[in-house]
Amino acid sequence: MLSVNEKAMEIAEEMIDWSDELKVKAIELKNGSRIIDCGINVDGSYEAGLLFTDICMGGFGSSSITVHKVNDIPFAFIDITTDHPAISCLGAQKAGWRISVDKYFAMGSGPARALALKPKKTYERIKYEDDYDHAVIALESNQLPDEKVIDTIADACHVESSNVIALVAPTASIVGSVQVSGRVVETAVFKLNELGYDTTRIVSGTGSAPIAPVVKDDVKAMGSTNDSVIYYGSVYLTVRGIDEERFKQVPSSTSRDYGKPFYRTFKDAGYDFFKIDANVFAPAEITVNDLETGKTYHTGHLNGEVILESYGINRI
Repeated sequence: MLSVNEKAMEIAEEMIDWSDELKVKAIELKNGSRIIDCGINVDGSYEAGLLFTDICMGGFGSSSITVHKVNDIPFAFIDITTDHPAISCLGAQKAGWRISVDKYFAMGSGPARALALKPKKTYERIKYEDDYDHAVIALESNQLPDEKVIDTIADACHVESSNVIALVAPTASIVGSVQVSGRVVETAVFKLNELGYDTTRIVSGTGSAPIAPVVKDDVKAMGSTNDSVIYYGSVYLTVRGIDEERFKQVPSSTSRDYGKPFYRTFKDAGYDFFKIDANVFAPAEITVNDLETGKTYHTGHLNGEVILESYGINRI
């Protein structure tokens, strides 16, 4: 059986061994658990962001960084590939665990979810759950978790606290920018799942998105990182069987909230996520190759103007 936690643990141990080179910091708590600070009290790095992304995918995806242009301006882009899309994207990478302990809050993603089954309906849909005695979780937060937080995670995963590794990165950081753009394929797989498509029929997935420049404002960082996927995320899927009507609904441009930087949409909604159309959380475009028919389909489009507005580029 494929174990997302076993594969991710190998990568996490590598991050700890190379923490100085990666510009991250490994911390051991009193309960024996280990925290990898990827951007709170350290700078982090692009390489750490790639490893963070690979861990989020449970080790069943790979990432790399290239440079491409949006209009005439060069940016770093992340490229993602996975041959186990349902497991790596929905079973691991999806930020499906709201972790709230006393005053601590973080969105949890990564392979630990497959032990805690957060949320259970996702794992029932893809017919997967993990069975391993170690747990690796990725936390999007500007605070490091304490022993009580890790104990809560360990209990939900049915493992010892000393067998937990938690990676932590705020959105407004290098690693935060990298890992959010690294969800470009996940957003397409998630959208298809929400539309009722059987994502176990997706054979492979690859995608690319620009990495948002770091801004020192958590809310604006949340906006620009999401815009990287919403307005300039490209996804290519290989599937067995296509439902054209469902695939037409995947791109973010089908959302009523499409057309302006996400920060403005969030502000106009009174900073209430529940007032935002969830359909906007999707890649800008998608191409699908159907192995059953040999046909290939494309829908959606890139929007460089909104990306540059979102990033707040200053020409000098």
